[in-house]
Amino acid sequence: MKAVALLLLAVGANGFAPVSTQFRRRAAVQRMATEAPPAEAEAPPAFDPTSLPAPTPEELKSETGYDFVPLATALAAGDYMEADQITRDGLIHIAGESARARKFVYFTEVKNIPKTDLGNMERLWLKYSDGKFGYSVQRKIWRTTAIKGDFEKFCRKIDWNRIGEDGETERKRRWFGDSEFIYSMDAARGHLPLTSALRGTSLIKEIFAHPLWEEEEFNKKDKADKKERKF
Repeated sequence: MKAVALLLLAVGANGFAPVSTQFRRRAAVQRMATEAPPAEAEAPPAFDPTSLPAPTPEELKSETGYDFVPLATALAAGDYMEADQITRDGLIHIAGESARARKFVYFTEVKNIPKTDLGNMERLWLKYSDGKFGYSVQRKIWRTTAIKGDFEKFCRKIDWNRIGEDGETERKRRWFGDSEFIYSMDAARGHLPLTSALRGTSLIKEIFAHPLWEEEEFNKKDKADKKERKF
């Protein structure tokens, strides 16, 4: 017996685990093998604009007599295509009588759009897109160090460009006819609303330069903003 004990001690001294340690390790391995793997974290539920409360009277106010109910209704239903068209028509209305008469907005008229109207248009977009769509969202992307007001880089970032039929050439998404834009929460951040650049980029630049966006409400940084700044 003394010889056996000495042998076991010698084995332990040579770097091998003593018998008692081997038993403990074997038991631990057996427990790990029988334990259930940790449950995977459940994915958060998809954003559903229809579950949000109706807009308040304050969110529907207008200094130009514009009716925000159709825009709010389309956004609350998740009908972003309809909301996008209503927004363009609404921008013409709130830009003034001259814009309404000609049916489009001159870039020089943007600065005169009342903050109340442009602000409520924006608040509705932010509310019913979970902060993913809106002019203020686009403006933040426009002003990132990676974009610096470069329209082509901006279009790539918010997915207004796509690869053409040849599989190589980059081009703008088609708007007229069967639109190639994405009217759902699957779209890139800032993808909507659309602003025509057929007459140049002055209009969208003036929208981004409107004094409304200097207000604290539209300058809050969220996680998405911080991520954008890194690229």
